[in-house]
Amino acid sequence: MKEKYIKPFVSKCFSVSLLLTIPFLLYLSYKTSLGSTTSSATKTGVEPPPSSTDSGLKIRPGYTTYDSYIERQLNKTLNPKLRKIWTTRDWNRKIQVFSGFFNDLKQKNLLSDSSKALCIGARMGQEVEALKRVGVSDSIGIDLVPSPPLVMKGDFHHQPFNDETFDFEFSNVFDHALYPHKFVDEIQRTLKPSGICVLHVALSRRSDKYSANDLFSVEPLKKLFKRSELVHVRTVDGFGLDTEVVFRKNK
Repeated sequence: MKEKYIKPFVSKCFSVSLLLTIPFLLYLSYKTSLGSTTSSATKTGVEPPPSSTDSGLKIRPGYTTYDSYIERQLNKTLNPKLRKIWTTRDWNRKIQVFSGFFNDLKQKNLLSDSSKALCIGARMGQEVEALKRVGVSDSIGIDLVPSPPLVMKGDFHHQPFNDETFDFEFSNVFDHALYPHKFVDEIQRTLKPSGICVLHVALSRRSDKYSANDLFSVEPLKKLFKRSELVHVRTVDGFGLDTEVVFRKNK
């Protein structure tokens, strides 16, 4: 008689234990993945969160550790609603707009079909797809969360590429850099001599709550790009970003 009740009881205990264990394992897996990203950044010389030192470039407060910064960026990148928007409603619209930007750069001889190109902070890869559609077939993106085959995993504070790999680099996430000097140093390290870097930045609005810095003029960028010369600055309409800044790496 006892055995009749013991078996259902044991089965019920096992089910409850399993339900309690699964969320813990998922959380542990997430933290392990986060730890591997941040430890890699730490090993490559990413310092504790900086303070603002330039009146034209302000680091936003609130990031006590690099882990907390990465976790906040992942909160946006892994947001299911945003990811659905990026792959549906925004997909073709962004590809069309980016294609226009890249075609204009080709006309200015700042980009060519033979360029080896990188998109930094590419999320789902609209920028990469746009480059391929305008003829730049050798293109790849990096982001904290990969989106194969267009985007591989990478931290823009420490790009996973060798020196002088790319002819062209594009980014519209400069405002997400906690260490702007490291962001720029990595671009200049991985660009070939005479390579082109194009940044889309916001100078007149502060709209993204996930931004880690606020830029108020082009002057701080000119100071950061010590190994490059400024090619041009122009006004653009780039999904909340209003200014295009182009640099060419010195030979």
